[in-house]
Amino acid sequence: MLKIWNIILSCSLLFVFSVANGQMKLGDTLPSLKLQSDKNTEVELSSFKGKTVLVDFWASWCGPCRLANRKLVKLYDSYKGKEFEIIGISIDTDKAKWLSAVEKDKMSHQQLIDSKGFDAQTAVAFGVEELPSTYLFDTAGILIVINPTEEQIIAQINK
Repeated sequence: MLKIWNIILSCSLLFVFSVANGQMKLGDTLPSLKLQSDKNTEVELSSFKGKTVLVDFWASWCGPCRLANRKLVKLYDSYKGKEFEIIGISIDTDKAKWLSAVEKDKMSHQQLIDSKGFDAQTAVAFGVEELPSTYLFDTAGILIVINPTEEQIIAQINK
């Protein structure tokens, strides 16, 4: 019986460590993941190093995400000329609904999709458990704030 408990405990610890390693932590670098854009091209996340980057996980069916999109559009329009990029990553499973939301919300910043919901490769890599979730990277591609405020984003842009 003790042997079974040891096996269960070992498996549980292995699971906990593998899940924990799949989550972005402060100090981690912008990952080299490639995703399809709304322009039907493949985009690599790490190609944005050199800019302040806000990675925004969202979905067309997420009400709070759609409200946040309004603020992100204004923020991007105000700061896009200052080496600032917003990368929207949708975890929609329906590409047509995603594309419709991109158009309706008038999002001109980079839009990508990883269409497997919360099981999407990027959502797992970042440790996304709720939407919207945002990750702020400095110009060196280092994660500096998870779910930053608008003030934190602007302060980083203006550094």
